[in-house]
Amino acid sequence: MTVRAVILAGGRGTRLAPYTTIFPKPLMPIGDVPIVEIVIRQLRHFGFRRVTMAVGHLSELIRAYLENRRDHLRGIEIDYSYEASPSGTAGALAHIADLCGTFLVMNGDILTDLDYSRLLECHREKGAALTIASFRKKVKIDLCVIDTSEAGYVVSYKEKPELLYGVSMGIYVYEARVLGFLSCDNYLDFPELVERLLARGELVGTYNWSGYWLDIGRPEDYQTAIAEFSQRSGDFHID
Repeated sequence: MTVRAVILAGGRGTRLAPYTTIFPKPLMPIGDVPIVEIVIRQLRHFGFRRVTMAVGHLSELIRAYLENRRDHLRGIEIDYSYEASPSGTAGALAHIADLCGTFLVMNGDILTDLDYSRLLECHREKGAALTIASFRKKVKIDLCVIDTSEAGYVVSYKEKPELLYGVSMGIYVYEARVLGFLSCDNYLDFPELVERLLARGELVGTYNWSGYWLDIGRPEDYQTAIAEFSQRSGDFHID
């Protein structure tokens, strides 16, 4: 596999404050190592040989850690793209000069057992400009939900329902032509990029994953990730 990966690691991680006030979120430990090392080792397992870290907030700590762990991360080249100021979850890619072909982009705070090889296969089969890895997540509503008719009569009344949504896993496969929708001078988050692609008639696909996925961005999810990783660390494709 010659596909390159970009890990988005420049955010401030405000939902995990106060930890992330002086500590970048990708270095938050899961078990014995930070989440970003777990991600890089997973990518190596699936044949990735080059990772670009898109960094900003506390970037010197991320680089110092990864450089110190070089012996444990042999077989995968790691380089860095620095943002002087935030440019968005899509705009950050405009600052990486040599992106080409098909490449993977993902957040640096995800714990998952995703099969990256199958994700790439699905992307190629769909012929999409962009493929979004998705996960079916239950969302519990802690209120009673009322459905009404146009005339204002109750049609149904549901006590604290659980709703099932397809959510983005924060993992994407891009074709290089998508970079033409970005600019170094403009801030752009991923949802706006998707809207631009759809407006231009580009195909945006999804790959549905039914395994394990958790974004560690909230304190309660971070604690869940620590507990579950200790119980099933062998499931996460870590070399």
